[in-house]
Amino acid sequence: MGFTLTAEEKAALLADARETIAARLENRSPLYKRSSGLAAAVESGSSALTKPCGAFVSLHKTTGDAGGTLPAGSAGSRRLRGCIGRMTGAESLEKTVRTMAIEAAFDDPRFPSLGAAELPHCDIEISVLSPMEKCPDPRQLKVGVHGLYLIHRGRSGVLLPQVPVEQGWNLDEYLDYICVKAGLPPGSYEAPDAELLTFTAVVFGETAPAPC
Repeated sequence: MGFTLTAEEKAALLADARETIAARLENRSPLYKRSSGLAAAVESGSSALTKPCGAFVSLHKTTGDAGGTLPAGSAGSRRLRGCIGRMTGAESLEKTVRTMAIEAAFDDPRFPSLGAAELPHCDIEISVLSPMEKCPDPRQLKVGVHGLYLIHRGRSGVLLPQVPVEQGWNLDEYLDYICVKAGLPPGSYEAPDAELLTFTAVVFGETAPAPC
């Protein structure tokens, strides 16, 4: 990537995402907190939080063995509860993360809107994306390093770099699954008019990363 994120910036983005969702659930304005040093860096434009780039926000819900819920970060089974992002960012990273947090919690079409009782049992993961580049040779992709974005026949699909690692896919499986994610037959990435793009990501969360 063209920039890095400090531990404080990562913590601020995770706190922003959680506060944004909580404020929506409580029907109030969000209250974002910054240390004096980070606030000054944001004000001057020197913080990575001010840079435009793509980002995904994922919510994972922790459930107990008996089907009950456990507090975020506790041991138990984690399942996806929402994941939405933008491949590129027209706004600052902090604004993009706040927007994607709302969409992941309330607008992911795969899930009902998040309820207030669920938030304490959800952990948040953020993936900050590098600029996308055209993939000249799919065989040179590195599983766990490169994310994929496929465009073909009016369809598109994206897989974040951590997904094949969590799913245990090899490179061939990874390339086939990006086709499936786009609603296309396996091997479609090889079509002459298919556009396969790659990117890297800085992935961090309130617990260990999980697939999106």
